[in-house]
Amino acid sequence: MKKGILINWDNGSIIIVFVFALVIIGLVTAVVLMMNNDKKKK
Repeated sequence: MKKGILINWDNGSIIIVFVFALVIIGLVTAVVLMMNNDKKKK
């Protein structure tokens, strides 16, 4: 691990980062949709 952490990643860590990104995007979109639904109800 003498090289930078962000350099020379394994394929596994890249997949984990992509999964985390998808989960975060999903949560954000879900919150936005719920907020829009609440505004429409009011």
